[in-house]
Amino acid sequence: MAATAVAMWNWHAQHRFCPRCGAATEPAEAGWLRRCQADGSEQYPRTDPAVIMAVVDDAHRILLAHNPAWPPGRFSTLAGFVEPGESLEDTVRRETLEETGVRVGPVTYLGSQPWPFPASLMIGCLGRAVSTSIQVDPAEIDDARWFTQDEFTAAMRRGDLRFPPTASISRRLIEHWYGTPLPDTQWV
Repeated sequence: MAATAVAMWNWHAQHRFCPRCGAATEPAEAGWLRRCQADGSEQYPRTDPAVIMAVVDDAHRILLAHNPAWPPGRFSTLAGFVEPGESLEDTVRRETLEETGVRVGPVTYLGSQPWPFPASLMIGCLGRAVSTSIQVDPAEIDDARWFTQDEFTAAMRRGDLRFPPTASISRRLIEHWYGTPLPDTQWV
């Protein structure tokens, strides 16, 4: 419910004017649409699909990445928006290749999560890596690493690794790979 409230609040704040004529819009249908006061056209809230993926290789290692804006030790799964005309599977492959240079073959759907920042639906997938050499795109990430379960466990126990919060689909993807729930850590 909180995700819906945030998404709707953001949508109303950002869509006060008609995209067709520029006139003011007003809420209608209990806030689930905005109607143009000049031409009567209706705009509905939109949701932008994005994939978030656990990429795993044949040795059962997971690929995690670090964003330059994050504090040290904070790693997460890769993610990216679906482009027009692109399938979810192709988005997983494209985003992984663009961000890390790793090629992905088969892709499986694992779950989804609304993400109101700004108005996305995060579609969780498992991607099977068909290459393992990493070359990061520094505009997107500054570090990407393969972790075995033993390496992941050791880094976690040393406190060298921060992973996403409990409510995050990224964490669920990592837990799916790891095989058990992760302990709470400080994400910030």
